[in-house]
Amino acid sequence: MDKTCAITDIAGAIESGMTLGIGGWGGRRKPMAVIRELLKTDVKELTVISYGGPDVGMLASAGKIAKLVFGFVSMDLVPLEAHFRAARQAGAFEVMEIDEGMLQLGLKAAASRLPFLPTRVGFGSDVLTANPEIKTITSPYADGETLVAMPALPIDVTVCHVNEADALGNSRISGPDPFFDEWLCRAADQAFLTAEALVDTDAFNDPLTALQMPIERSLVRGVAVAPWGAHPTSCGPKYGMDVEHLRAYSAAAKGGWTDYLERYVLDKDLPAYLMEVGGPEAVCALPLPVF
Repeated sequence: MDKTCAITDIAGAIESGMTLGIGGWGGRRKPMAVIRELLKTDVKELTVISYGGPDVGMLASAGKIAKLVFGFVSMDLVPLEAHFRAARQAGAFEVMEIDEGMLQLGLKAAASRLPFLPTRVGFGSDVLTANPEIKTITSPYADGETLVAMPALPIDVTVCHVNEADALGNSRISGPDPFFDEWLCRAADQAFLTAEALVDTDAFNDPLTALQMPIERSLVRGVAVAPWGAHPTSCGPKYGMDVEHLRAYSAAAKGGWTDYLERYVLDKDLPAYLMEVGGPEAVCALPLPVF
């Protein structure tokens, strides 16, 4: 039952042509340690499903995305992620651009092994025009209402970052932003976690802690310890976004991506990366975002 593994093991479970679900939200709690490892591989032609941030931007600049399913790609302080923007404008990959709630419904449909879930969202917008593969359906009941049939979004592998996990796959998100990680995991054939800390199962004994444990351990295939592994995104309450780093990363979209890779990604494991960005103490000093 010991599900502990290495960050490289998680990256190694992702193969070309797979559908990859990425947890977190914009500039918050992204599994960036795994994303950086994935950049070192030959994996390509991925379908990526994400409430995107620099995870999507890095994969886009590395040419690893064949299709992107997203509600947004933002780093909060940078409303439109610059690397995603450049790739999107260049037509580098196919897209399904949908409402945030529609993305959630697609994950819930996949989690429930349903072909779709009905919604009214999408009418009165260009969502259906831009996504002709999304169909409508007529209610079989007396109302006869026409509804959008949001298709299921099944995933091969999902990767999320959490605050704590144990060797069995139990996990805790103690920050204020669990969002939809649980549905990304439920929609996936395999789910992996990176965690700020590996703890004993006894750490989850407080009944109130269960409120911060949305991801069932039965969904989790592997857990890798990755302290400060969400940097440069935030992982509250431990550390905030690295605004300076994110701005420098954004600037690299206009020239300097190769330099960014050489300095922060290639030939660097997580400890070496952390030293390059100022060390653990500097990361822990980053102020938490206020929304």
